[in-house]
Amino acid sequence: MEKNTSHHSNFDHQIARRLKSLRTDRGWSLDDLAQRSKVSRATLSRLENADVSPTAHVLGKLCAAYGLTMSHLMRMVEDDFVPLVRREAQPVWIDPQTGYQRRSVSPPARSLAGEMLECELPPGTHIAYDDPPRSGLEHYLLLIGGQLRVTLDGHTHDLTPGDCLRYQLFGASIFTTPPDSMARYILFVL
Repeated sequence: MEKNTSHHSNFDHQIARRLKSLRTDRGWSLDDLAQRSKVSRATLSRLENADVSPTAHVLGKLCAAYGLTMSHLMRMVEDDFVPLVRREAQPVWIDPQTGYQRRSVSPPARSLAGEMLECELPPGTHIAYDDPPRSGLEHYLLLIGGQLRVTLDGHTHDLTPGDCLRYQLFGASIFTTPPDSMARYILFVL
């Protein structure tokens, strides 16, 4: 987590409000959520107060606790739902810890199941998710550039540009780039 000093602070405040409402709508205390998500109570409080920006790892744990995909959480933060989203209007979230960039490419729509993301991982990045947001989600990952190692439920896949990995996620996942290569990919989730 990183102290909130970037130009993304308004988006961080929106995420903070959404995280707090998700918890309170369920009638959970901070302690309840800490136990369900394995994120410390202190960190949860700092996130809900927008004192820090959430990392991909922490958001992954919270989304798993709520049974939401990260993209669904990001859509819940957005105010407008339109059929066409120009590139300059597509929300971009940057993990303050790793520099991982996640662009929500597809127009947000609560009634549609599919979502498309454009992701970029810097060289030497390692992001591990303990659990999927929802067990069995279908994923299609198309590597556009660089190199990416994806470990799903203990099975490792080394991807090079043009490779497409399709999978249903039931357990842990790890995304790793080598020290000398970034990875840019499109991810479609159903």
